[in-house]
Amino acid sequence: MVNFLLQPAAILFPGPMGLGPLWVSVYGVFAAAGLIAALLLSQRTARFAGLVAQQLWDASLFAVVAAFVISRLLLIARDPEAFLSVPFKVLALPSFTYGGMALTALAVAAYLMWKRLPVLAVLDAWAPCAALLAAALSLGHFFEGTDAGMPTRLPWGMPMPGMGRVQPVQIYAAAASLVLLAVLLRMLQRRLRAGVVAGVALVAGGAVTFLLDMVMQPAESGSGAWLDPAQWIALGAMVVGTLMLTFLKEFV
Repeated sequence: MVNFLLQPAAILFPGPMGLGPLWVSVYGVFAAAGLIAALLLSQRTARFAGLVAQQLWDASLFAVVAAFVISRLLLIARDPEAFLSVPFKVLALPSFTYGGMALTALAVAAYLMWKRLPVLAVLDAWAPCAALLAAALSLGHFFEGTDAGMPTRLPWGMPMPGMGRVQPVQIYAAAASLVLLAVLLRMLQRRLRAGVVAGVALVAGGAVTFLLDMVMQPAESGSGAWLDPAQWIALGAMVVGTLMLTFLKEFV
């Protein structure tokens, strides 16, 4: 039973699904489902954070649309000729880069300031939603067979063609995200000072990402960098989260 559950995506889900001119990957299906679940959860977390549910819903939709539009614009700007030749194929490519994430964060920050929403409270309400989305994305990687772990002899290793058995890092990440989701929801219900829940999410999420990246296939096997890009992002998240917790120690 365990061996069946740890089959790679290429066996359980043989390829992308066609929707008219677009092709949707297995990962894309999980991402969409996780995003919808996160949006629905935000309506509950908004009340815990003392926010109006509709305002958080609008902010969440803006963040989603901004991420989509910005990532596609960067994709088009990188190779406009390819977009003009095969627009649907270009738009279907994975394109949410670190640069796109940074620009999206700036756009969302501007939106929150424009709407005069309390940034820390919004981040607290979004923290459990982000953990839920992260769990869905990890499962998407697992069932698609991407983001594989390092080779292992452990009995629960996942069989991968041409690689033997590898660490099921995606399952580790999904399990850690679900545990973090439960912890963050419990903290949010305790009405801690604004920013504490988001700070814990950044520290814990960054630590999990940093540690799991150590048992994943290197992002650039020929690179001489000390850390993978994901680990630098994780370190940054931990630093920001630690600073937030340092200045937001007291409870309400």
